Amino acid sequence: MYMLDVVIIGAGVSGAFIARKLARYELNVALFERENDVGDITSNANSAIVHSGYDPVPHTLKALLNVRGNAMFDQIADELDVHFNRCGSLTVAVSDEQMAMLYDLEKRSHENGVEVRILSADEVKKMEPHISQEAKGALLAPTAGVVDPFNLVVHAVENAVDNGVELHLSEPVIDIVDKGEYFLVKTPKGEYESKVVINAAGLYSDKIASMIEDIDWHLIPRKGEYFVLDHYEVGLVNHTIFPLPSAKGKGVLVSMTSSNNYIVGPSSEPIDDVEDFATDSFTLGEIRRQATELVPDIPFNQVIRVFSGIRPTSTRHDFIIEPAKTNKRFINVAGIESPGLVSSPAIAEYVFENYVSKLFNLVEKKNFNPRIKKYHHLNEMSVEERNAAIKENPEFGTIICSCEKVSLGEIKELLDRSVPPHSVKGVKRRCRAGFGKCQGGFCSPMVTLILAKHYGVSPLDITWDRKPILEEEVKKI
Repeated sequence: MYMLDVVIIGAGVSGAFIARKLARYELNVALFERENDVGDITSNANSAIVHSGYDPVPHTLKALLNVRGNAMFDQIADELDVHFNRCGSLTVAVSDEQMAMLYDLEKRSHENGVEVRILSADEVKKMEPHISQEAKGALLAPTAGVVDPFNLVVHAVENAVDNGVELHLSEPVIDIVDKGEYFLVKTPKGEYESKVVINAAGLYSDKIASMIEDIDWHLIPRKGEYFVLDHYEVGLVNHTIFPLPSAKGKGVLVSMTSSNNYIVGPSSEPIDDVEDFATDSFTLGEIRRQATELVPDIPFNQVIRVFSGIRPTSTRHDFIIEPAKTNKRFINVAGIESPGLVSSPAIAEYVFENYVSKLFNLVEKKNFNPRIKKYHHLNEMSVEERNAAIKENPEFGTIICSCEKVSLGEIKELLDRSVPPHSVKGVKRRCRAGFGKCQGGFCSPMVTLILAKHYGVSPLDITWDRKPILEEEVKKI
């Protein structure tokens, strides 16, 4: 056993960017994740919105880190080869009373340092032809955007691993013992000594924090359900469309995604079980009702899937980023709900500057590389570029996913990376094989065989996510 400098618990978007930030320095860093992939729970199922920052209460961590994180996203998307579209958002008022609320939001926006503008009804309808005729006006926030949340996390962790961070998947932390000068971190696979522990365990961060001391906060799991529409015609909406925010959150939105689908949702209801990812017809019906109040002609006949995500709402109603009271080398990063995705690079910066940098005499690595090697995306290439790629590697000419035009070469490229997928879902999230209209009905068997061959195991051992995708073998392949 050797002494680690930093253990990070949780490879969601916050843990990913903290790991990437620390990878810049001469530190022994290990990132632990209970699931078999990174970004597999809350970071995997959300609205994927890069919020402008007009909504958080001024002077909170949510406000500070949302605005700072938003400003960092162009550079991050470039360095990490992540799809990002700064499309802007419209928060729409459908009554005179709501128009008064928009002016209050405008004042809050200015307090938070966010560029916004109030639009008239005519301006809104010109920008968004499908908006409700009841629209009285809207708050335009041009710095808002949409991002690929799956590869944002995967690529951030890949960049951290490429720069020296250890990644431990399928290894939950089951106990932590404060030894005074260091922590003993226990998992089912072993014990690790570390000078510093950063708790970014998402829905489980209150349980991890309680391993060290009694805490004066806890987390309330809050479920959000969504519709995803197929690649419907361009222009259903041109911005992310929000209603007026409420105590439950930002409300049911209608937005394009970074992959040119459309997303509608979420709901926002507290639940008891952090493993409850079910959807139900009543909640989805309510989402549909609220969404059509903003955009009446949403083509719900183009829905290709529904899903839910769970976010950790803290009883403090703000991000909790602070050291334990009993030991400043144990740092909690908890309650990271919306706007957590956009805030994540700023959260990493905040944790580093306010806490980690004060615990070590840090030396920056001379060979740190903030960029990852670019991925091939055949469906984004010109015919000439595609032909050149296929000439170099014929496997780029073998299509595995017809819906999303994903090739064998692209899937094999994933498997040669430093953070490869181990499940069919892991492949889907990285290259979109299975994200189309058939939802993997045709390509999942082929992806299963590709994974089995690569890892030298039976197809029966390949999982969809946590559970095997196949039940039994009925015929030798």
